[in-house]
Amino acid sequence: MSDQLSQRYNYPAQFGENTEQLMLQIKAMLLEGKYILTSEVQRFEQTFADYIGCSFARGTNSGTDAITIALLALGLKSDDEVITQANTFHATVSAIQMAGAKPVLVDVDEQSFLMDVRQVPSAITPRTRVIMPVHLFGKPTPMVDLMALAGAHHAAIVEDAAQAHGATIHSKHVGGFGVAGCFSFHPSKNLAAAGDAGAIVTNDSELALRIEYLRALGQIEQGVHVAVGLNSKLDAIQAQILSWKIAYLDAWNRARAQVASWYREALSKLPVVFQRTDDGEQHVYHLLQIRTQYRDRLVSYLQSRGVDAVIRYPVPIHLQPAFAKWGWRRGQFPVAERLATELMCLPIRPDMRRAEVEAVALCVANFFAHAYAAARRAG
Repeated sequence: MSDQLSQRYNYPAQFGENTEQLMLQIKAMLLEGKYILTSEVQRFEQTFADYIGCSFARGTNSGTDAITIALLALGLKSDDEVITQANTFHATVSAIQMAGAKPVLVDVDEQSFLMDVRQVPSAITPRTRVIMPVHLFGKPTPMVDLMALAGAHHAAIVEDAAQAHGATIHSKHVGGFGVAGCFSFHPSKNLAAAGDAGAIVTNDSELALRIEYLRALGQIEQGVHVAVGLNSKLDAIQAQILSWKIAYLDAWNRARAQVASWYREALSKLPVVFQRTDDGEQHVYHLLQIRTQYRDRLVSYLQSRGVDAVIRYPVPIHLQPAFAKWGWRRGQFPVAERLATELMCLPIRPDMRRAEVEAVALCVANFFAHAYAAARRAG
């Protein structure tokens, strides 16, 4: 098995072939003391806003803070409710709670692994202020029906697009559908900083202004604080790195989609299920998920053979001790619970070669050919 399969992200490949110019730029910034809300930050914000197709982008120091600040900027109160899905990452719901609102969960779709939009109407109450779809694993949530539903109930859409940089629905980028879209540039993401970073995009100028001062301790001008805010600014060096990388993003996403197609072809005759894809969407495969009832044994088998297979989100949101106060119970969101026991990630990177994919697929095939019978006997 190739040593490169054990490298989950292959960070050197994220910078392109010649990084000398970037290194010189960073050196100059360090020596000049250009650290906080500099022209480099403003340049990346405008570049990213243009890329998504929004009027404004405001950088934060993480994707979690992006969601928190977006919700704070909407002025949520303690009895306001935010609807999201039961199989998301912890940060989605912790941000809702940190913003002072009440998270309300709906179950997810068996095939898309995303919010089951059909369940949203029954979750809406007079206190619903926001609906927050999560474009999980790089697949866009069906936004047309959700936008209509939110409009009918006077609720705002805030998109958690932390895993979906560049994903589109009929050529429109996710993050640009709702009143705000929230992104993470964690080093694991398709568009990755060299540390934590995040951003909020919006077309609402007043919301952009509130986001701008809420990320800067509520300061509207030097020494004048109009709100209790956070200290959550996009670092200037991270902004410079992101400006360098964003030129590669579409090509990287196309490469990820190609790797995913190789996996789908190579594993098509095996008892595994992929996340559904839909017409008109561009899935950007932040994670390549497969579903099998023998997940734990398969992951162990692959890891023992040098394949970087991992499990994401083995405990769904409603069963996390951190959220016990909301009174959610086991069995309340059965699809999310099943996915938590059956989903696993195979390695995917833009620089993966077909031979690497086929080597991983061969290991998966060998598991089902040799270990599968034993796994079935063991129950």
